[in-house]
Amino acid sequence: MNALAGGGSFVTLPSLIAIGLPSVAANASSTVALYPGGAASAWVYRNHAQEVCGVSLRTMLTITLLGGLAGALLLLWTPSSLFDGLLPWLLLVATLMLAAGPRLGAILRSRASASRASVITAQGLLGVYGGYFGGAVGLMMVAAWTLLSSADIKAMAGPRTLLVCAANTIAVLCFIVAHAVYWPQTLLLAAGALLGGYGGAHLGKRLPVRVVRIVTVSIAAVMTVLFFVRAYR
Repeated sequence: MNALAGGGSFVTLPSLIAIGLPSVAANASSTVALYPGGAASAWVYRNHAQEVCGVSLRTMLTITLLGGLAGALLLLWTPSSLFDGLLPWLLLVATLMLAAGPRLGAILRSRASASRASVITAQGLLGVYGGYFGGAVGLMMVAAWTLLSSADIKAMAGPRTLLVCAANTIAVLCFIVAHAVYWPQTLLLAAGALLGGYGGAHLGKRLPVRVVRIVTVSIAAVMTVLFFVRAYR
């Protein structure tokens, strides 16, 4: 899913919870397990760095790291019982972004104008979200940037990948230091994610984009409904 359209955490997080991990630890372990794939993508895009919405990549990187740190610490301080209640709403936000993210920016941009301060503020909030949960954060970044400017989506692939990786990097370090990672399950999941990323990239060359999006959004929607049932029954 990550290689094709994003949203891989809709599979990894429920899988870890299903085998008995507390929700906060499952979220931390899922982030660590998916990190190598994201880091590999960031390495591929390392020479495609450019400013975002008129703000230098260095500034955006600093803001994202600070936001990611705040989000990761906030997750570690959140009791699993509280996170269980928040989780379906976080999944719902991520599902909506998977479904509408590519079109949302163009619609909203026609009704709003941006400033440097608004770009930095939005990126800081996205960094917090990325460190705390991170589902579909890459799509959220693209939606925000296209809202705040007439950014070329294809040209934003490099900065998006680098900044998502930055938020995840600081979160992963926090989770490891806090001993919030269940390593046996995480390592198995990481191996599967690497194989899935490799196979998914090749599969993506053959599957129609529409089919990929329908399947991805359908999985995300089903998982969101299941977690609402789990939280409020």
